[in-house]
Amino acid sequence: MFRPNALKKRLLSGKRALGCWTVLGSPPVIELLAYCGFDYLLLDQEHGFGEPSALLHSLQAMAATPNCTSVVRVPSNDPNYLKRVLDAGVEGVMVPNVETADEARAVVAACRYPPAGRRGSALGSARASDYGIHSLDYKQKSSGELLIVVQIESPKAIDNIDAIAAVDGIDVLFIGPHDLSGTVGQLGDLKHPEVARLIARAEEGIRRSGKPMGTVPHPGATWREMFQRGYHMINAGSDVGRLRDAALAEVKEFRSVHP
Repeated sequence: MFRPNALKKRLLSGKRALGCWTVLGSPPVIELLAYCGFDYLLLDQEHGFGEPSALLHSLQAMAATPNCTSVVRVPSNDPNYLKRVLDAGVEGVMVPNVETADEARAVVAACRYPPAGRRGSALGSARASDYGIHSLDYKQKSSGELLIVVQIESPKAIDNIDAIAAVDGIDVLFIGPHDLSGTVGQLGDLKHPEVARLIARAEEGIRRSGKPMGTVPHPGATWREMFQRGYHMINAGSDVGRLRDAALAEVKEFRSVHP
């Protein structure tokens, strides 16, 4: 059912938002995490399992939790892929590795109906419009309710950050620190001086724009510390990490007593 975007409202009011990655694409796991009270779940289709047609059951699993917003990370800045996840009824999209204002404008255009954009219309049948039942309402309100997040993951993107942030329709700039570190040959080493300088430049540029800033907790830092650094949207952990780490800790404890 088409509904107000609780995450977008929260971010635009200046509040912080805590979310969780979901990589496994498992509807019961997604349902459980949504019930836990996160502001949003990031349904990852760049590195996670699943593709547009698999979204249906994940979104249905979140339908009973109106305060937990669905955000899908698509594999790339592909208008056809974006069109499919939008028609499925996602409430937010995250696009990786956006490096220029033109690329950011292309993201927005893919998410908006003409004349504001170039999104193809399936208003009469798409799940997003409640299978056409509320097509007029969806057509009128979808652009305003959709949250659009672009990832800043390269030095080129940081050089263009002012222009990217100025694009109408871009709601959040999300720093991808690990891929950013990889672009300068220091994959995963976020404390390397060159990587730290790039992250600081990205943070400064996003703060200058006045738009919400997102990221993941850096190694050795908690989500609390990241919010204190000025971030607004933090993906704290993942379905894989929560399952893996709890299981490993329990097995380790057991083996220490019963080798």
